Amino acid sequence: MELNTILSKCDHTLLAQTATWAEIKAICDDGMKYHTASVCIPASFVKQAKDYVGDKLPICTVIGFPNGYDTTAAKCFMATDAVDNGADEVDMVINIGWAKEGKWDEITAEIAAIKKACKGKLLKVIIETCLLTDEEKIALCRCVSDSGADFIKTSTGFSKAGATFADVELFKKYVAPHVKIKAAGGISSLEDAEKFIELGADRLGTSRIVKIAKGLENDGTY
Repeated sequence: MELNTILSKCDHTLLAQTATWAEIKAICDDGMKYHTASVCIPASFVKQAKDYVGDKLPICTVIGFPNGYDTTAAKCFMATDAVDNGADEVDMVINIGWAKEGKWDEITAEIAAIKKACKGKLLKVIIETCLLTDEEKIALCRCVSDSGADFIKTSTGFSKAGATFADVELFKKYVAPHVKIKAAGGISSLEDAEKFIELGADRLGTSRIVKIAKGLENDGTY
């Protein structure tokens, strides 16, 4: 698989609590140079980043992140605020406690409300697979499919584990055809990135693929 193809599916990500504008600006520069799918950044930087990149690069941000237990009203406000500030894509975290209680109707309704709050922009739903059983993951595939969201996403990258091949395979089997898949958390090699894409991931949440591209560029092999 061509490196450019892999890069085109990467949400080039920086969500560290210590992130500064200089660092956000740098990943925006990377995103534009390497033609990544988007940059995924904290909400407080969305307006500044959008003003900086204009239409050259989609801006993605996260809400209800990383724990997912904000109220639905708060998440809806965050989604609308992000879009109004220029976000092209929103990644949200479900209420994982609700999943543990089997509140599937409530989860579906919350995602649908947040999708409406996104005003037509892409919504990706993080279910934090490392905290769930396979049965819970399958139920959440139905929730996301029924909610109107655009993507189901494996992980925040802030919990005890990230994306696995098995989870992407499970998603591919159980989500509706209109729902795309994002693998995120711990994707550190071109081989893994390619495998995730081959298994059905349309997006990869990672910062390491651009770093690999830079290394290959320095070596004269890209």
